[in-house]
Amino acid sequence: MFFISFQKSRITLGSKGKCAICSGEIKLPFNPMKEWGIEGMLCGDCYSKQLHEFYPGDHIRVNKELD
Repeated sequence: MFFISFQKSRITLGSKGKCAICSGEIKLPFNPMKEWGIEGMLCGDCYSKQLHEFYPGDHIRVNKELD
């Protein structure tokens, strides 16, 4: 049983898949907010667009030194 769960997690960690909105390749996956009603992972561009649509106004990025 441990082998099956380990094998399953190794497969999902290796492939990041396609974005649920634009179908582009995901370099860094983002989870959509529940209120967005989107199933699947999002790429950074689509995640930023969704944030801007659902939460209008100025968005201040933090931890810029980590980029």
